[in-house]
Amino acid sequence: MKNIKDYNIEDLKQELIKLGEKSYRAEQIFKWIYIDNVTSFDDMTNLSLDLREKLKNNFSLCIFKILRKQVSKDGTIKYLFDVLDGNSIETVLMKYHHGYSLCVSTQIGCKMGCKFCASTGIGFERNLSSGEIVEELLAVERDEKIKISNVVFMGIGEPLDNYDNVINSIKIINNPKGINIGARHISVSTSGLVPMIYKLADENIQCTLSISLHATNNEKRSEMMPINNKYSIEELIQACKDYIDKTNRRISFEYALAKDNNDNLEDAKELVKLLKGMLCHVNLIPINKIDNGKYVKSSNENILRFRDYLNEHGITATVRRELGSDIEAACGQLRRKNLNQE
Repeated sequence: MKNIKDYNIEDLKQELIKLGEKSYRAEQIFKWIYIDNVTSFDDMTNLSLDLREKLKNNFSLCIFKILRKQVSKDGTIKYLFDVLDGNSIETVLMKYHHGYSLCVSTQIGCKMGCKFCASTGIGFERNLSSGEIVEELLAVERDEKIKISNVVFMGIGEPLDNYDNVINSIKIINNPKGINIGARHISVSTSGLVPMIYKLADENIQCTLSISLHATNNEKRSEMMPINNKYSIEELIQACKDYIDKTNRRISFEYALAKDNNDNLEDAKELVKLLKGMLCHVNLIPINKIDNGKYVKSSNENILRFRDYLNEHGITATVRRELGSDIEAACGQLRRKNLNQE
């Protein structure tokens, strides 16, 4: 049965016309799903009984089940969801003074093989549909009785490797008749799929693009991130420059600092040279230690020294606040543990 959350509002209108219904009903259904967050078509009380029966016979509402929920002492909550086909995904809720941010997964597993990521080594199963991605947000809102204000596509999976579903989910999340989260409150992360960066620039969606950079030369980056063997740093940086020129949007570069690997002053100097003159921000990340992982977190002293050097040389840099370290909030850790227990 088709997941009704896979349809953006325009596509849902077409589906309803096929069922012999008026297209405006799509807006009513959108309100019930995304504002009222109902879990049954029977709850859509301003629709006729006949239409509700049609919806039940043709669509599912794809309501995720919570397999595990871990709450950190800092308020971060990590969910392991049953996606109703025997697979599971992770979603992380982060609480900030400005509201609630949700880190969503886009794939069940990941193909990228980044050496510092807990998703590596547990296998790729499939892409999530756009409706499944949106349901991550709705499931958390139902459970916590809150409204999410920011969404980051930085969970399990490479968002631009599931391009069409990610773009459609953004359209659904962004729609003012539904969830209505502004595009500038949505961030999409990529490990560096260069052709998809150009494609995203053409979408004219005002979301934030985050690039997982993590190194300043091809040798070191290829060791950390195999995708660099396909798309070099030079190709990636050129794509980023073209993206900025086309969208006039600032790019965020993610840089996970690993002890004795990419965290010394020479790396900071190379990073300044690489990004000089670009409309960008560097988000320094204290790397998470994972089971059998090669990399360990840089010292706090090194992290601050690295940040200060960038700022002093014209590159805006901040250190990401560590959240959920006591509940293994790095993407993939909870799913990995769950698979190991099965």
